[in-house]
Amino acid sequence: MNQNTREDAVLSAIEERRELVNDAIDDELPMAEPERLYEASRYLLEAGGKRLRPTVSLLVAEALADVDLLSADYGEFPALDDSTVDVMAAAVSIEVIQSFTLIHDDIMDDDDLRRGVPAVHREYDTETAILAGDTLYSKAFEIMLRTEADPEASLDAIDLLARTCTRICEGQALDVDFETRADVDADEYLDMVERKTAVLYGAAASVPAIVMGADDDVVDALYRYGVNAGQAFQIQDDVLDLTVPSEQLGKQRGSDLVENKQTVITVHARDHGVDVDSLVDADDPENVTDAEIDAAVAALEDAGSIAYARNLAEDLTAQAKAELDGLPDNDARDLLREIADYLIERGY
Repeated sequence: MNQNTREDAVLSAIEERRELVNDAIDDELPMAEPERLYEASRYLLEAGGKRLRPTVSLLVAEALADVDLLSADYGEFPALDDSTVDVMAAAVSIEVIQSFTLIHDDIMDDDDLRRGVPAVHREYDTETAILAGDTLYSKAFEIMLRTEADPEASLDAIDLLARTCTRICEGQALDVDFETRADVDADEYLDMVERKTAVLYGAAASVPAIVMGADDDVVDALYRYGVNAGQAFQIQDDVLDLTVPSEQLGKQRGSDLVENKQTVITVHARDHGVDVDSLVDADDPENVTDAEIDAAVAALEDAGSIAYARNLAEDLTAQAKAELDGLPDNDARDLLREIADYLIERGY
């Protein structure tokens, strides 16, 4: 299968499950009082998004149950002990956590846009946005409790979700701290990325296995699949930030450099003698020109830093796909592998 055909298959699989997830979000997170709070809570969820994480969750469930794609009722999905579970509730819970993190990230970064619309704190106000994020955080646990899984499995899923949220906050704190440091090494960066971004992919892949009653070794392998794929996803974001035009990105190209954010690219460049801090004038971010970004990218390419990032993402993706070997050999497992490739081949 060539790359274009593979990408078409992945995008089709994502689109089919995105529609199911969108319908389920309406059911699991209905409007309530106070109306403004719930409007703000649902705002980003209604603005769109690929729904990559819940798609991973649903495909894991399909792979484990070895069912025909999209043929089963996700609300009464066959578990491995002949009972049924609501794996869609688990998938929605993961997406709700993702939305919570985005709202708070945009507040911290004072960003204006998200998914092509004003950020929640711009559309409403900062106080409402904070409350909306907090509401989504708590609602995610409520929704996860609706899987109707075995009580012990349900508790394990809630425990993993709680630990995942803690790790995300740790990763965000490290990311902020790294902006004031010039001595961050590659291992520190990967640890930060694992916490801030990849653990939610790990949860997305492993929670369905938990609520379906899979063995611990399967759960652990799926968690590693998600974490490795999630790290590769973030590294690809680092590359895209430098290599994709602003119009396609939906934000300023090179914004990571302008905002003095540490990436695996800048860490590698510093280690190879590049004065990263002098590449752009971070003191005047609004007036950084395309020519300055072009020159910065050329310096990073000459140092081999962008190629290094791409190679690292490919290695992590290979590790992620290898973790799927223990799943039944079916279409869903193949799509999980294709999604891992898509995460580092996507153009935006």
